[in-house]
Amino acid sequence: MTSTDSTTDTPGAHTVAGTPQRRGFGVDVGGSGIKGGIVDLDTGMLIGERIKVFTPQPATPSAVAKGIAEVVNGFGWTGPLGVTYPGVVTHGVVQTAANVDKSWIGTNARDVIGAELDGQDVTVLNDADAAGLAEQHYGAGKDKPGVVVLLTFGTGIGSALIHNGTLIPNTEFGHLEVDEKWAKQVTRVLVAIENAIWPDLFIAGGGISRKADKWLPLLENRTPVVAAALQNTAGIVGAAMAATSDVTH
Repeated sequence: MTSTDSTTDTPGAHTVAGTPQRRGFGVDVGGSGIKGGIVDLDTGMLIGERIKVFTPQPATPSAVAKGIAEVVNGFGWTGPLGVTYPGVVTHGVVQTAANVDKSWIGTNARDVIGAELDGQDVTVLNDADAAGLAEQHYGAGKDKPGVVVLLTFGTGIGSALIHNGTLIPNTEFGHLEVDEKWAKQVTRVLVAIENAIWPDLFIAGGGISRKADKWLPLLENRTPVVAAALQNTAGIVGAAMAATSDVTH
């Protein structure tokens, strides 16, 4: 079932005030929703509204691929496509399945999704990695050298590791369930990570980043922690980046 906002913009490069506008398309797959939209690759902003459909239950590869196709076809997008997956993906093949059906494990996500889109070129990457790419390029990590770790806070914690602007994919730093004492638990996770790899900056993403001023001061780790700037669009933006020459994949 499609929710709220949509747009019928078409793919490709458009000219704005005499300057070609580079566009991409990203789809962010989550445990409850599949959302996507057209991205201005010069600014990291969505062009128009996004389309969102509910994640099917059970979230099997075939059912999720149909949901992704519904989002993509809602825009008439036929160019390169980036899709996030909530788990580890190596060379397009899914390795873990924490928040979707276990039948994803061992599935070539690129092939399954592409088959629903008449063989369209699809790039699949971890959802936290996509958010990390977007924040590094357009958001809180922009122009930040060294080791940057983005953590997405939801039911659990996802992670992205970036070194001098280059993504190190499929890190799994956040194997922790968030409970009512999560601020104290988050401090423990941050300290464990900084003791292992000595990052220069943490970026806190996920829905909770909207209230960062309430909880960032409660953290007791030594590395600076800043709130993500793109919030709930980061996955879409990072997925669009991954499907273009902006990112080597």
